Amino acid sequence: MNEFLLFAVVPYLSMAIFFIVTIQRYRQRKFTYSSLSSQFLENKQHFWGSVPFHFGLLLTLAAHVGAFLLPSWVLTWNSVPWRLFLIEITGLALGILTLVGLINIVMRRLNNSKVRLVTTIGDWVVYGLLLIQVATGMGIAIFHGWGSSWFATSAAPWLWSLVTLQPDVSTMAAMPALVKMHVLNAFVLIGVFPFTRLVHVLVVPNHYIWRKTQVVLWNWDRKSIRNRG
Repeated sequence: MNEFLLFAVVPYLSMAIFFIVTIQRYRQRKFTYSSLSSQFLENKQHFWGSVPFHFGLLLTLAAHVGAFLLPSWVLTWNSVPWRLFLIEITGLALGILTLVGLINIVMRRLNNSKVRLVTTIGDWVVYGLLLIQVATGMGIAIFHGWGSSWFATSAAPWLWSLVTLQPDVSTMAAMPALVKMHVLNAFVLIGVFPFTRLVHVLVVPNHYIWRKTQVVLWNWDRKSIRNRG
């Protein structure tokens, strides 16, 4: 398939959809900017899914952004062998943490009938894309080592070429198939992002990550309601 189409046209298309639809949704339906939490339906497995997933994902994203913004710093850090091993092991550990959380989230929605009823087709699409993203990322860490270094030398320049509107896909064209799948799936996620409940990450502060367990009390005076009728 045409490499220019995959690594120049698709990224711009997904980003255009992201910004246009995100802004339009916020202006017209701002109250839909919610995770639509089902925590009150079942909380124990929700905790072991949501917390590892969010922390693992956010830290992984932060690492990617850091390597994109400061590739020379990453290469300097990696010039010392033990530091290179440390960053690689940390990246894989974050991937495992994210995967454990995501599997718990999916299993919770499959096994709990109440939670399953409030799960939409869009949710399953997002979970599928996220599973592909995490799995391919871990596959890259295992089978194509030293990802932090080649990200800084190959992926970062490609991304910057997109930012400067002078797309150069030569470095991405030489990447292994697993890396290409990981990158393309990321842009698919960006494209579907504004149509899903993922938009809740744009609403800050995201206090749900560290908040205390939510307690829901049934406080309904049946006698009072009956007398009103």
